[in-house]
Amino acid sequence: MGAQPRDPHRYTEIRNAKAGRDYFLEHKFEAGVALRGTEVKSVRNGRAQINDAFGRVDGGEVWLCGAHIDPYEYGSDNNHDARRDRKLLLHKHEIRRITQALEAGGRALVPLRLYFKDALVKVELALGTGKKQFDKREDLKRRAQNRDIQRALRGRR
Repeated sequence: MGAQPRDPHRYTEIRNAKAGRDYFLEHKFEAGVALRGTEVKSVRNGRAQINDAFGRVDGGEVWLCGAHIDPYEYGSDNNHDARRDRKLLLHKHEIRRITQALEAGGRALVPLRLYFKDALVKVELALGTGKKQFDKREDLKRRAQNRDIQRALRGRR
C-alpha cells in the first residue's frame, strides 16, 4: 500500500503580511500554541488572521494577543471566543531572552506565520523594531529598482 497523497488544503499556513513591511525583524522563535479543539479545526480550514496580533510577556508566560480565529462553523454552543488571548509554549531560556529584549525597549514581539507542524499548531515569532515612514519608502524604491533591473536583464536574453 502506497503513501497517502497530501491534501494541500489540510496544511494551511496563515501569514502576517504587514510584518516585513512595518518591522525590521531580528531573532525568530518557533512556539506552540495552546488551542481548543474547535480552534484547531478553524485554523486547519484557514479561518484565522494574525495581521493585527502581537506577543506579550505576562507573569513569565508569553501570550498571543489580537489573533482572530473564527468560531468553527460546525461547533456547538461551547465554541471558542474569536479574539481571546492564547498561551504560547516556549522554553524558559527563550522566554528570558524575549523578556530581556522587550524590557530594553523599542522592540515588539511580532507573529510572522501560523502553521501546522505534523499535527501541532505552531506560530513563528520575531523580535521586531518598528520602521519609520522613510524606511518604508526606501524599501519600496529598492524593490522597484530591483524589478527594473530584472526586467532589463530578461530583455537582454
